[in-house]
Amino acid sequence: MTPPKLVVGSLALSLLTLALTPSCSPRTTGSKVDERLLSFVDPFIGTGEHGHTFPGATRPNAMVQFSPDTHLLGWDASSGYHATDSVIYAFSLTHLSGTGVGDLGDVALLPYSGMDSLRPIATFDKGTETASPGYYAVGLSNFGIRVELTSTDRVGLLRASYEDSTQRRLLLDLGHILQPNWGHSVVANDLYLVNDSTIQGTFYTKGWAEHHELSYSIHLNLPADSLVLYRDGKQAGRLSPGATFKRDTSDFKLHIYLPDGSQPILVKTGISPVSTEGAEQNLQAELPHWDFDQVHKDSRVVWAEVLNKIQIETQDTAVLRNFYTALYHAHIAPYNYQDVDGSFRGMDKVIHKNADPRDGHYTVFSLWDTYRALHPLLTIIDPDRALRYGRSLVSDYDEGTILPRWPLASNYTGCMPAYHSVSVLADLVAKGIAKGENLRHWTEAAQRSSIYREDLAQKFAGTRELDLITRHPYYKERYGFIPADSIPESVSWGVEMAYDDWCIARIAEAAGLDSVMKEYDKRALYYRRYWDKETRLMRPVMGNGTFRTPFNPRYSAHAKSDYTEGNAYQWSFYAPHDMTGFLALMGGKSVLEANLDTLFTTSSRIDGAEQSGDITGLIGQYAHGNEPSHHIAYLYNYTDSPHKGQAILDTVLYHFYKPTPEGIIGNEDCGQMSAWYILSALGFYQVCPGKAEYMIGRPLVDRATLSLPKGTFTIEVQGNSKVNKYVQSATINGRDITKTLTFTHDELRPQGKLVIVMGPKPRS
Repeated sequence: MTPPKLVVGSLALSLLTLALTPSCSPRTTGSKVDERLLSFVDPFIGTGEHGHTFPGATRPNAMVQFSPDTHLLGWDASSGYHATDSVIYAFSLTHLSGTGVGDLGDVALLPYSGMDSLRPIATFDKGTETASPGYYAVGLSNFGIRVELTSTDRVGLLRASYEDSTQRRLLLDLGHILQPNWGHSVVANDLYLVNDSTIQGTFYTKGWAEHHELSYSIHLNLPADSLVLYRDGKQAGRLSPGATFKRDTSDFKLHIYLPDGSQPILVKTGISPVSTEGAEQNLQAELPHWDFDQVHKDSRVVWAEVLNKIQIETQDTAVLRNFYTALYHAHIAPYNYQDVDGSFRGMDKVIHKNADPRDGHYTVFSLWDTYRALHPLLTIIDPDRALRYGRSLVSDYDEGTILPRWPLASNYTGCMPAYHSVSVLADLVAKGIAKGENLRHWTEAAQRSSIYREDLAQKFAGTRELDLITRHPYYKERYGFIPADSIPESVSWGVEMAYDDWCIARIAEAAGLDSVMKEYDKRALYYRRYWDKETRLMRPVMGNGTFRTPFNPRYSAHAKSDYTEGNAYQWSFYAPHDMTGFLALMGGKSVLEANLDTLFTTSSRIDGAEQSGDITGLIGQYAHGNEPSHHIAYLYNYTDSPHKGQAILDTVLYHFYKPTPEGIIGNEDCGQMSAWYILSALGFYQVCPGKAEYMIGRPLVDRATLSLPKGTFTIEVQGNSKVNKYVQSATINGRDITKTLTFTHDELRPQGKLVIVMGPKPRS
């Protein structure tokens, strides 16, 4: 008997043995949205190993990520949570999703009970934890309290049910941060007790974000019996309404003693990057009531709308859970970092205001990661949001005079190589999404972000924002290459800046700036200086023009060697913008195929005592757990053996993504690992953002329906199975693309159709 297909997004879901119950809720327009896809999202995926995701309550691209903090120190504290932990220090309002560096953990609350303690710590049983889009709950076993979290975009709502009707307590820990051992510290606190149920303040920290301040307004559903402040570990007495502290550098812990009773305690916290008035305004606008269940229900509707952008059919429940959790993770970051009235703190630390608050102003762009797949994905399923992200990056330039590389909470962090904001902008231009934008201004922003800025080096001196201004662009401009004996990570910077300069040329071309286009097209070829025909690898070049000798292509030293978070093997396939020239440089497609074969079959040994921990998910020397490898399997499409890439993709999709806490093979990186899975599972990938072209890979789904702005696009995979992993033929809108295995963005049109036929053996 043939098992029924699991048809997601249609009434055939009733065939599932997972006992899904249809649940529809009204949209704001009055139409219905199917919530059944929510059951396939597991926020605990990626919380184990080094995925660095968090399981707490949030909404798409929201300012609030309300989640438990179980892990405070070390690399695995990047999101504040790890699946192996058994204690909770607090529930804080802000978190990073899947990053390799930690920050935030702002405004920490912890319900507790029993004896007084300066800093109570909760224990919990994993069996009491549950999480779904917009909701998290856990039982604090040592306190006898069930805590539930939900949220709006700018407000977190906590519900605490105490087994003991007496000794009900709540800690507001204003000394709480994530990763204090990695240079993160609390600088000061403003604190104002409005009345016995309302607390306001501003939290100032210094960490990955050099100058971070977040204002809050906390409301209790019941007036407190008393509020006792501890400063630097010593009791400072009870606070009375009107009590005020300004820029106080003490370690603040406010213990809130709540009245006896059996009804749950609810706490809602509005936050704002602008002011306490903004936090209160956000709270009143988004959550004027105390109906926890309604907020949770509304969150389900919002997330269901996102998940319904792509409806898939498959017989594999693991694929369903991986796919829809990936789609969930791909919509957490960037964060809309503005108040409901459009006010936001710019990169110049000045308050600005969008004329139309619907535009949003975004932060937490992990661009070195997300330019590769997350932003291309959004250009397909949500081009309006993709454009708003681009506009926000240009706004950062307008305020800070340079495009960001990794913006965090109105700060430049300077994290990772090159200047990939220009890739996001170039892709919007290539796909016709940027029509009507001032492309001359975009070109100016891109140019000024591609050169060494001595003015900003002086401005940012003594701060972490100085990391934005490295000398890699200086050497590029002066010599056409980066001398490896002058600065680390020379090869990675060199090849990625070449790609970004090609992106600038495309923006300039669309703007009609021919001289700029020609100059940057010239710079786009600088990657060729690193190609060593002897080793057939991208090899570091010394100041005297010779290649580094001795040379070990397996060697890695995190932030100290010639390659960023990798080695020569992983970085020798990066010229996505010039594949024709790259093939000619290396000696033709047969050489490319041989090099790829070596990459995937050689030993997975990495040399070096300080090798990067980001090198994970190894197949030979291919490292799927880190982004520089993400396009490589698709390069087999440039050879006579595309089936080899399809076999590699099959391995990656089935073995490096699993519906478990350990199910993401490396840092999730703000949606990039997930976006790669989404696109690859659908059967295609964009190797070169800025070039509106996609390559066919190895689809996992049997059928998919993509919601486009003006209709739907269908993907039909015939003969798909775990055995049938090789593409036999492909057509798009009736056009045969079997030989090239490529199609254009324009062909992803409403009522269009991609058909891929699969088989058990490579196509002859």
